[in-house]
Order: sequence, then C-alpha cells, then structure tokens
Amino acid sequence: MEDIFNQIKDILAIYGIRVIAALAIFIIGRWVAKGIRNLLRRVLKRNKVDGTLISFVCNLSYVVLLIFVIIAALNKLGIQTTSLIAILGAASLAIGLALRGSLSNFAAGVMMIIFRPFKLGDFIEGGGTSGTVEEIQIFSTLLKTADNKTVIVPNSKIFGDKIVNYSTKGTRRVDMTFGIGYDDDIDKARSVILEIINGDERTLKDQAPVVAVSELADSTVNFTVRAWTKSSDYWGFLWDTTEAVKKRFDAEEISIPYPQQDVHHYQH
Repeated sequence: MEDIFNQIKDILAIYGIRVIAALAIFIIGRWVAKGIRNLLRRVLKRNKVDGTLISFVCNLSYVVLLIFVIIAALNKLGIQTTSLIAILGAASLAIGLALRGSLSNFAAGVMMIIFRPFKLGDFIEGGGTSGTVEEIQIFSTLLKTADNKTVIVPNSKIFGDKIVNYSTKGTRRVDMTFGIGYDDDIDKARSVILEIINGDERTLKDQAPVVAVSELADSTVNFTVRAWTKSSDYWGFLWDTTEAVKKRFDAEEISIPYPQQDVHHYQH
C-alpha cells in the first residue's frame, strides 16, 4: 500500500510540475503577446501608419503569437506537438470547409487592407448598414451608427457588396426639393431660395448653387435645389436650409400647397 502511495506521489510530483509549468508558459506567454501587440501598435503609430492597417496587423500578430504560446504549453505537458500539428494539418481541409465563411471574412479583411476603400473614422455605407468605421478586425468590421450603436459586420459582407464612402472627398452636394403653388411667383421663390443658400457661410463659394424648376407636379411647381458644403456640415446645412426656406416662404406669402385635387361638379 505504501508503494502505491509513493507511486501516486511521484506521478503527481512529475505531472503537477508539468501542469504548473504549462500554465505559467500560457499565462506569461499571453502577457508577452499582449505586450508585443501594444508595442507594435505604438511603433506603427509613431511612424504614422494608417490606423486601419495598425488595427488589422496588431490583431493578427496577437493571434499568431497566441497560437505559438499554446503549442509551447502543450509541449511542456508532454503532448507531442509535432504529431498534433500533423493531425491539424490533415484536418485543415475539413476545418477550412466548415469555416469557409470565416476564411472568406479573413480574406476580405486582407483585401480591404490592401485596396483601402475606407479608413478609420470614415463614414461609410456597406453590408446593409451605415456608420463610422471604428476598427477593422480579422473577421469583422466595427461601425458606430449615428445614434451611437456599435454594429459588427462580417468583412466578406462589406467587401462583397457596394461600399459608399461619404468621407473620401471632403465635400458633398446637398440635394433638396421645394414646392410652391401654381399661383405663386416662380422668380420670387427662386430669389428667396438663392438668398438663403448664398447667405449661409457653410455654402462652398467655388461651386455655384443650382435652383431650377424641375417638375410641374399635381399640386406644386417643384424646385430642385443643389448646393455644395463640407461633408461634416451636410446634415446641419440640410436641416437648417429646409427650416429657413419654410419660414421665408411664410413671410413672403409664398405657399407650399398640400396635396389637393380640383373636383368639378356639373349639373344637367
């Protein structure tokens, strides 16, 4: 009986030390991997590398280092990692087929880093949603919506669909439509709209605004209005101009008709 206890003690001593060593390798290795990731991020930022590339490279390097740490920990436990790697290599085809969606997301992330259709901080529309790009990860992209929600979109969905980048050019054209009554003065209405647009300091002066009669609708004569402003001023300019036109039309007694129909009643 004493011999059995001694054997158990020896086994626990040997494997207990291995387990503790493996845990130490994993914990310290993960800490070192995070440190290398943070160091790499600081170096890239110091060299003014684009934030999109920094995020992707740092996340990828951390995953690769963590894989090496796990292999080293398993090796310390006495597991033959060479055979394990061979098994993983043989199973890679099956895993690749099972995770082809994840692999396509990874490939799409690499393509977005190479072709750079957008960068961090850009306001884009893609993958069925729109928002400001916060981070491009290995498999997904994080977007912050206008109402401060975080939307996680798979990279393949963004890269495989139409991407609209509203921040690339720095300026945007604001398209508006205003309607007046058929009995109102067209020239007067055009003059009022132009006065409001030209009086706004956010209107870009190097591109003249357009105010043109575009449609004779059922109840209104419609003006198509086009003006240019900075991308950052787009929504404020649109909302303020719409409100200003309504107030000036009321002050100038220019009507904005409700949808209406003329009904003619004939008596025989």
